[in-house]
Amino acid sequence: MDATSYGMACAKHVERSKMVVETSMFFVRPGEGARFERAFAQAASMLDSAPGHLGHELQRCIEVDYKYILLVRWRSLEDHTVGFCNSPLYREWHALLRRFQNVFPVVEHFAPVVGK
Repeated sequence: MDATSYGMACAKHVERSKMVVETSMFFVRPGEGARFERAFAQAASMLDSAPGHLGHELQRCIEVDYKYILLVRWRSLEDHTVGFCNSPLYREWHALLRRFQNVFPVVEHFAPVVGK
């Protein structure tokens, strides 16, 4: 499924105007964690400049050191699935990070329910 189709499928489940949190679970090749983290530091600037990007954080799993989760806050689902995923920024992002993974990251979107 291409990024536009993916975005349209996701949009059926979320109000268009609601902020969403994208979660991406990365499974980095064992031994490549430090290189992945350095590449992510470069890729982070691409997220920062994406329209609708509200913030992000990358966390490494304590139990499984080659597993990472990326949490990205977007103004709307479309800002991620249509705007960012169809942009030249995404192609650069993908080129920087994909080489460290054996499988494509698991990506899901969440809408706020309760929080401060």
